[in-house]
Parts: sequence; structure tokens; C-alpha cells
Amino acid sequence: MKVVIVGGGIGGLTAAVAFHQRGWQVEVLERAPAFTEIGAGISLQPNGLRALDTLGLGTPLRSGGPADPPAGIRCANGRWLIRNDIDGLKRRFGQWVTVHRAALVDLLRAAVPAQALRAGTEVREVRTDGTVRHSGGTSSADLVVGADGVHSATRRSLWPHIPGPRYVGYTTWRFLTPPQPLEGSVETWGRGERFGHVPMPDGRVYCYALANAPIGSRTHLDRLRERFAHWHGPIPGLLHRADEEAVLQHDTYELPELPAYVAGKVALLGDAAHAMTPNLGQGACQALEDAVTLAEAVNTLDVGAGLRAYDRVRRPRTQTIARRSRQAGAPAHWRSPPLTALRDAALPLLPRALLSRAVTDAYTWTP
Repeated sequence: MKVVIVGGGIGGLTAAVAFHQRGWQVEVLERAPAFTEIGAGISLQPNGLRALDTLGLGTPLRSGGPADPPAGIRCANGRWLIRNDIDGLKRRFGQWVTVHRAALVDLLRAAVPAQALRAGTEVREVRTDGTVRHSGGTSSADLVVGADGVHSATRRSLWPHIPGPRYVGYTTWRFLTPPQPLEGSVETWGRGERFGHVPMPDGRVYCYALANAPIGSRTHLDRLRERFAHWHGPIPGLLHRADEEAVLQHDTYELPELPAYVAGKVALLGDAAHAMTPNLGQGACQALEDAVTLAEAVNTLDVGAGLRAYDRVRRPRTQTIARRSRQAGAPAHWRSPPLTALRDAALPLLPRALLSRAVTDAYTWTP
């Protein structure tokens, strides 16, 4: 059996590992000239690590440096709005890990035969019969997996009339700073903007910022420093230590809910199927779940039955998490002073059980 995977990012390479381990012939088509990742850090939550455990790759990541769950949310002056029970979260759900995205891609890539990887190959059309037209010619397979991101060519080929990605109204900056001591992983909310910092195992700090902005607008580091200059420490210091060349900015998109993740011999996974806002940190974890679930379903059943099972299991779950992610981040982007004052007064009063409900189903997933 042969599978052609469109896209060589985290989701696509995870699928490649899963199918290779099950004895399938694998071909991965990646548009970029190399299989790598230019992003900054990534936090893998317990469910994502369990997905990698099915491939024997969870332990190497844990041994590289376990991380604590998020410590909570503060407001711009430093007052805590939500403070998590870190030890309780680990006891209840399991371990978190923070790594550089490139390190995760390297780990996955090393578990796939080199001859299966075709970089610099742009996919032009995917057909439901398992045919893929691309810049290197044509490939055919028993199964095609579209793991080619939010602007997926696979999705456009199969559902050309379905609305495409929608801009959610805010842009995102990501960068790493040199090593420095840090008090855990914290996100801070202002009015229409927020800032997060996450310690990396090697001492560096993964930082991200989000702010309401017109689509396509771009902001240089000096303006970003001005924007957060009066926020609580260590935020101004982290921005001061950032390197302009290392700051990545991307507008934030999500997908409308698709009526199906499969068509003929083709399946979508990850952002190609359910691109979501980053508010719950579940985008990559859901792609990992997708990949191992798809490989097991198709390998256990025949291709048709396996694809139907995959769609039946994954579509409701991922679309629910996408909705919860959208809702979780909405209050951070309120601009009204009365509304944000109400938010800052109400959040510390909410019971922890209510706050954890949005993520319990995500964290407790098992293969």
C-alpha cells in the first residue's frame, strides 16, 4: 500500500512516520526547498505527547526537558487573573514539553526513510482517485493525505467552493530570546493585545504577542517594544533582548467548519482540515492526534472504511476544540475599557473547575 502525503510539516511528517511503521510505502511532497521549520518554540500538551508515544517518540522529547503547565494569566500591571495549580495539572493530565519547532521536525524526519522525502515539490492538483499532480510530475497512491496547512492546495482541489480561511482580527509575533531565569509560563492580557512567555529547556525564552490589527499590517520590533513598554516585568526586558531578524509575524486565521475531512481516497489533517486560533495551544497537538488516528484506522480497516471512521471520530472533536479556542481567546481582544475592567474583576472569582472544563477533554485524549 502506498500513501502520498502533501506537506512536510509536523502533521505531515507524523503521518509519514505512522504509515511507515505500519509497512506502507510513503512519499512526502513538500513545497519548501528543505524539510525544516523556521518557527520558534512549541508547547506539546499531554494529549500530543500521547500521540507521539504511539510512534515511540514521546520519551525522547520528555527526556530533552519536561516543562510545567502554564502558570496562568496576568493583567498588564502584573496582577494575577487566573493562577493554575501546576502540580495538580501534572498529576491529573500528565507531562508538558516545550521544544523548538525545528527540533520536533528533525525528530520526525529522522524516523522517515530519506528516499520518501521530496522537497521543492509544489502540488498543483489532488484528485479523489489518489492522483496528485505536482511540479515534479504525477504521483498515484492508495491514499492521499493533505497536511499542507491553512492555505491547503489539497483542500482547494477537493472543495473549491467552500469558503477559505478567515482572518480572526489579530496578528501574532513569535521569537526566542537568549537564556535568562524566568518564573514559568505566563500569558498577560491587556486591551486588544496580549503577551506570553515560555521557558525553553536550554534556558532560552519562547515569546509570543498578539494584537488586534488590520490584515496584512506589519510592525517592527521597536514599535513592539513601545507597545509593551509599561507592562509588568519581565515583558519589556524580553522584548529588549529580542533580535529584529528573529521576530516572525503572521496574521492569524481559522477555517470555517468543513462538512467532511475525507473525499474518495483523500483525507485532510491538521490545519488543512481545522486551522484554529492558538488560544488553547492545541493546533499541533490536534494534528498529531489526526495523524496517528488516520494511520491506525486505514491500516486496521480498508481504505474506504478507515477514512469514514477517521472522519467520524476526528471531525467532531477538532471542530469542538476549535470553537473552544476561539471563545477562550476572545476576552483578551476586547477593546472597551468597561468590558476589560469587568473581565479583570470577574476572572479571579471563577472556580478552577469551570476554567479547566474547556481543556479537560483535550488533555485526557488517549489513542
